[in-house]
Amino acid sequence: MLDIDKRERQLDEARHYVREQLGQDSSGHDWWHIVRVTNTAKRLAAEEQADGFVCELAALLHDVADEKLNDSAEAGLDKVRTWMTGQQIEPVVLEHVMEIIGTISFKGGNQPPVTTKEAQVVQDADRLDALGAIGIARTFAYAGWKGHAIYDPELPYREQLTPESYRSGATSAVNHFYEKLLLLKGRMNTRSGKALAESRHRVMEAYLKQFYAEWEGTDGDWAVPSDTAGAPL
Repeated sequence: MLDIDKRERQLDEARHYVREQLGQDSSGHDWWHIVRVTNTAKRLAAEEQADGFVCELAALLHDVADEKLNDSAEAGLDKVRTWMTGQQIEPVVLEHVMEIIGTISFKGGNQPPVTTKEAQVVQDADRLDALGAIGIARTFAYAGWKGHAIYDPELPYREQLTPESYRSGATSAVNHFYEKLLLLKGRMNTRSGKALAESRHRVMEAYLKQFYAEWEGTDGDWAVPSDTAGAPL
């Protein structure tokens, strides 16, 4: 077992490294996404009695390896492995973190379930940041980054996705709700994650209801009070 001070130094180095790597990101996978996911992972790890150090380190590093932000998935994973090796991360921890990072992505919903409690915690924490009010904001940020439309009613959402089509196929920000976000509530791993996902899911449902009403021009009370009819605005 490594001493507490050494682990704290390793986590501190990870924070500096990740902020350097992702601090200028505009896709929704930026440093503050990492902060939120890490904070949630620490909370879930405590509630689920998972290894807090493994969960925190994996949460910090998970998007450094993201294939969206690297030349390939392999290149991203190699970058993280090289960094952890240079930091003398304990081999058993290094391999556990690599396993978590390599298996938690959504990839069109085709990934097999994760198998360790720590992977469940980090996957739930990452997915929770894709839900609710922040999840909505990140969806539109990512759509803009990718050059996707806000919404195109002539472009139906896709019900069957491969990892390749999920990354590169034609879609819109609103379609992403149906292709991923609204599916996440039913795919949470931990009891704590499921409870948080439930309330954030309802936020997204309410948002979509309002979005469609505004799109069709059917929102609000259109009746003009009789005492103000014809009055200048």
